Amino acid sequence: MIRPEAMAFLHRWHEVGLSALGVALGLWLAAKGGIVLLPLGLALAALAAAFGILALRRLRFAGAGQDGPGLVEIDEGEIRYFSPDFGGVAPLRDVSEVRLIVRAGQRLWRLRLDQGALEVPVDAAGAEVLFDALSALPGMDSAGLVAALEATAPDALGAVIWRRPVARLQHPRG
Repeated sequence: MIRPEAMAFLHRWHEVGLSALGVALGLWLAAKGGIVLLPLGLALAALAAAFGILALRRLRFAGAGQDGPGLVEIDEGEIRYFSPDFGGVAPLRDVSEVRLIVRAGQRLWRLRLDQGALEVPVDAAGAEVLFDALSALPGMDSAGLVAALEATAPDALGAVIWRRPVARLQHPRG
């Protein structure tokens, strides 16, 4: 039997481990040489390395803990936050700005919408799913998202991590 702590560690690092195995397999294939195996192996190694970088970012993002108030869910393009005190729903298509703020000593993701805002504690249960949801926003830099979370002293108002690009009006040629 595997101890629960070891199982939790393996579960936490499984994406990074699978990516490392993919890189190793790709390099092994490339080492076999040839007109087919060399490019195939290099492509596999590059793809696995890219997934490994994303897995490390996701791992660092999820490192905030899960002991905060409330529950976060992602369902059909909507971020849903439920807690005994407050909560709400933020459709990803309506999010116009993402900030990391501090209120009463608690760090919160502030998602500005067309009508109001949704504030989600960084350490809420299930908050790790926000990485993939927020990374899907157009122009979002996932490295910047992780860097904001790892900042030692974010200011109370929070710096803008992402803002929806303004759509340019195109004039018809005529």
